[in-house]
Amino acid sequence: MKFLHIADVHLGCTRYQLPESPRDFFDAWIDVLQKYAIDEKVDFVIMCGDFFHKRNVPPETMNYAFAGLSLLKDAGIPVISIEGNHDQKHKDIEYSWLRSLANWNLLYLLEPSNIDGRITYLPWDEELGRGGFIDIGNARIFGSDWFGASANWAIPMLTESIKENTRAGAFQILLLHTDVEGHQTHPIPALTLANLKELKSVTNYVGLGHTHKCYEIDNWAFNPGSLEITSIDEYRETRGAWLVEVSDDLSINAKHVSDYRQRPFQRLGYDVTSGQSAEEITEGVLEIVNAQALKAEESSPLPIVEMTLRGHLGFPNSELQIKEIRDRILDITGALHVRVKNHTAPVEYAVAVDASEDISREKLERRVVEDLIIRDNRFKTRVESVADAVVGAKRMALSDEPPEKIVDFIAAKLNSPDTIDSAI
Repeated sequence: MKFLHIADVHLGCTRYQLPESPRDFFDAWIDVLQKYAIDEKVDFVIMCGDFFHKRNVPPETMNYAFAGLSLLKDAGIPVISIEGNHDQKHKDIEYSWLRSLANWNLLYLLEPSNIDGRITYLPWDEELGRGGFIDIGNARIFGSDWFGASANWAIPMLTESIKENTRAGAFQILLLHTDVEGHQTHPIPALTLANLKELKSVTNYVGLGHTHKCYEIDNWAFNPGSLEITSIDEYRETRGAWLVEVSDDLSINAKHVSDYRQRPFQRLGYDVTSGQSAEEITEGVLEIVNAQALKAEESSPLPIVEMTLRGHLGFPNSELQIKEIRDRILDITGALHVRVKNHTAPVEYAVAVDASEDISREKLERRVVEDLIIRDNRFKTRVESVADAVVGAKRMALSDEPPEKIVDFIAAKLNSPDTIDSAI
């Protein structure tokens, strides 16, 4: 048995408002399907959440979805999917766009039922086009909902319900969209390793999604990473898909694949602190670009280059030659797009001054928050807890977590004895 595991396709994502962006995500997805599903003659494809980038799906994006899923259907390869946080329906409508695709017989959308407050698995019903698990060959595949910050609460119930529905001799797969402790890139509370490993007793393979980088745990739980970069912060991460072969004794041979069409990204930085004039800074930036920047290559997607100016200026910010810098980088690289970010500041407003040039957006955000918190005498001895509360609450809000869960999260961070004592 052979299957392809993908996640976080994010069809419809637009970076820097570039019209080419949605096509980039489609091209990456189609190339993966052709090379690693159709050409490899897999038995099925699993998609572990965030197929779409947002709940409101533009017509062009739906055309992309229909084209790729039809390609697999014509090849006789079934697609089994779950919803991620980006795929969920709006509260005032009956179901999501993934449910529509399932109703059009383009994929199987697996969803456990909630019966009397208990997570319950019902078999796939062909007439209704619904179910919590499905059998494909020698695999029994279970779905799950997006649990967000409640994942640790849900896993014991998932484990018990799967246990009641395992098929003797079958390869048991669970699709799960969640961050996992030690691997997450978001500060939202993640599923602990201990809770995740409760599932080992009832599954042979856990297919993960949500975190946009590749990792695996014990040759049992696998996360492929997003197919394309949704933010330039991810450009250094390993991403792609898992091509999995299962032998007759149910042992796993999983190969991570990433050789497919992707847009090249690069982030560069320049410290302006030693610059005596705008011209000197411009020339310094261009020296780095000439030496390090990606250049356009024939028959390959044009790169996107981001240049960040950091440090402390000794002259008015308005004198920086931002447009000239951008235009000259475009001439040197032949890039699709160049973004110049001006993060320079007078010394008296400096935050995160010692952050490295290639620091991720998440880490830079946290450094800024910490530097601001430490200036407040009430909280300077509890910087980490307060920063956790600020950054975590923001992430939870962006993930559409219920307000009461956000309040509970903030309270847990701020109402500890240490935090209260430091604020007195």
